[in-house]
Amino acid sequence: MKPTDLFNDLQNKVSEALRNSPAKDIEKNVRSMMTQGFARLDLVTREEFDVQSQVLARTRARLEELESRVAELERRAGIPPGAGSVDSTGGA
Repeated sequence: MKPTDLFNDLQNKVSEALRNSPAKDIEKNVRSMMTQGFARLDLVTREEFDVQSQVLARTRARLEELESRVAELERRAGIPPGAGSVDSTGGA
């Protein structure tokens, strides 16, 4: 018997055994449980994550640009650095 025939025969027997066993039901039930578990989690796709990462990067770049512009305007107006800044609580 050729090795390829042996492997094909073995593959057919394994496939037949799986079709006749509860393995398909187990796989179906495990998939169902995993799907339900993932649905309960607050997950996003990789594509959504990448899009939000790009949005954040653009927002950071814009913030840095605006901070530079404000610092330059303050310098021109003679305002000491940090004198007009707002702290994290929203106060001056």
